[in-house]
Amino acid sequence: MLDIEVIEDPAAAEASLDPIRTRILQELVEPGSATQLAAKVGLPRQKVNYHLKALERHGLVELVEERRKGNVTERVLQATAASYLISPVALASVAPDPHRFSDRFSAFWLLALAGRMVQEVGKLIAGAAAARQKLATFAIDGEITFRSAADRAAFAEELGVAVTRLVDKYHDGGSVARLGGTSESGGRKHRIVVALHPVLKTPTKPLSAKEQDND
Repeated sequence: MLDIEVIEDPAAAEASLDPIRTRILQELVEPGSATQLAAKVGLPRQKVNYHLKALERHGLVELVEERRKGNVTERVLQATAASYLISPVALASVAPDPHRFSDRFSAFWLLALAGRMVQEVGKLIAGAAAARQKLATFAIDGEITFRSAADRAAFAEELGVAVTRLVDKYHDGGSVARLGGTSESGGRKHRIVVALHPVLKTPTKPLSAKEQDND
């Protein structure tokens, strides 16, 4: 089972978005049969079987084993991944293209880059899994609080300079280095994306009628 599977097929994406099938995928992180699932999701076994066949047809669940119980063969299935992510490939005709524009301060460009990352890393994971090889990746995730917009702008400027310096230092000298891509060279080409965005605010809990009266 993969930790995350990226869905590229539009039909598979549509199947995964059905609320009942989403619940079934959630339950099938651990292997289970239609009978077991029926009790968990509160549906007749025949209805669960219908959804299981659709998920299996789109490669989102797979057969683990078959158990013989009297005259009945019970099929035990499991989700192919613990989590799923729908790739922009599923909406290829309207997927954002980061090459259409390039603005380091544009939230839309950041979104286009994120979409491309999902698409490309999803393909890399699938290829590495098929080749039974480990995929070399590295990521940094953190939070930073700025005192002012000026501090944020200064940080972004210094970050850009630092990344450019590192790219120039480690990029294969056989081709020209530039942020946003490189020309062909003898070494393995890698993509680098540095992103910075505000942390989503935690929704405030609405006051109860009693709390409002005490205010």
